[in-house]
Amino acid sequence: MSKVRICEVGPRDGFQNIKEYISVGDKLHIIDGLIQSGVTYMEVTSFVSPKAIPQLKDAKEIVGTCLKKYPDVEFMALIPNLRGAQTAVETGIKKVAYVVSLSASHNKANINRTHEQSYNSLKEIMETYPQLDICLDLATAFGCPFEGKFPTSRVVEFLKDYVDLGVKEVCLCDTIGIANPAQVREILKALQTSYPQLKLAVHIHDTRGMGLACTLAAIEMGVTDVQSTLGGLGGCPFAPGASGNLATEDLVYMLNEMGFDTGIDFEKILNLAKEEIKLIPSGVYSGHHIHIDKTSKCFR
Repeated sequence: MSKVRICEVGPRDGFQNIKEYISVGDKLHIIDGLIQSGVTYMEVTSFVSPKAIPQLKDAKEIVGTCLKKYPDVEFMALIPNLRGAQTAVETGIKKVAYVVSLSASHNKANINRTHEQSYNSLKEIMETYPQLDICLDLATAFGCPFEGKFPTSRVVEFLKDYVDLGVKEVCLCDTIGIANPAQVREILKALQTSYPQLKLAVHIHDTRGMGLACTLAAIEMGVTDVQSTLGGLGGCPFAPGASGNLATEDLVYMLNEMGFDTGIDFEKILNLAKEEIKLIPSGVYSGHHIHIDKTSKCFR
């Protein structure tokens, strides 16, 4: 039985777009439920300015509690800059995600940086905190709301400088949900050929209902780490009307039924998604089509 590790990113990517503050207690309740369901890998928050994302103002408290309570779970946090990396180190978290967009215009709109600035910032982080395990999240890897789709060669060329810098893991992010399985296979094959030493993961949004198909295509190409959010929460504010991420409960059901070993109990994760609906402010849920707050940052 092949193992597939699902990285639950709901506590960060799912919650960040919700305007009404979700209490620490409610967030920890969801995190506890995820772990009780069998989740062992989770992006739990982002060390970003509370002015940018007020929802994540409790990042230090959440991480401190999680690391103390669940020492065997791998927790990851997103960091936007050197300050975020410093906070990560201070809290004791060992793995972080750093985001850069393949699209120059999306990079500027999303994190207000040029490609050169993003590269230099990551270089500074890696030199200052070499102990951090860093996953590079490549946003708009499958297409951009401003520039459209890029040829596969562009993805390969763009990552060369980062691989040369020492990046060992890259998560390909379908930021606005326009990927298709053939495209996923093509990009992965090209990267596996060019950078066989690189660990690859995928983060697929479900805007056009292609989340399961594209994620499965990645798994069939040998990817063993895939990302999703409980209840399908999340979504990019630069894609008006788009739905959120691939729902974890849907992904678990498909993979478990296919005979993959996810380690996650479907009934428990499904019941938790139903609980989450009660905790999240009304108007956010509509099936898996999530209201998007266009004033917030999507990051990936």
